[in-house]
Amino acid sequence: MSKEYAFFIYLLERYAEYRQVSAQKILAMWESLGITQFIVDMYELYHIERLENAFADIDRMMAEAGA
Repeated sequence: MSKEYAFFIYLLERYAEYRQVSAQKILAMWESLGITQFIVDMYELYHIERLENAFADIDRMMAEAGA
C-alpha cells in the first residue's frame, strides 16, 4: 500500500471520528460528491498540516459540492 493511501485511510478514520459517523458512511459520501480522489491527491499538503486544517478543507469541499 502506498504512503498516500495509508494516510488516506488514517485521515478517513479520523474524519469519521470528528463527524461521529462511520468511516464507511464518510467514504460513501465522499464518493457520491466526487471528492475522494482529490482528497487522496492532497496527501502532500494534508500529511504535514494539522488534521483540523484538512477537516476544515474537506468540510468546505463538501459544502461546495452540496452536502
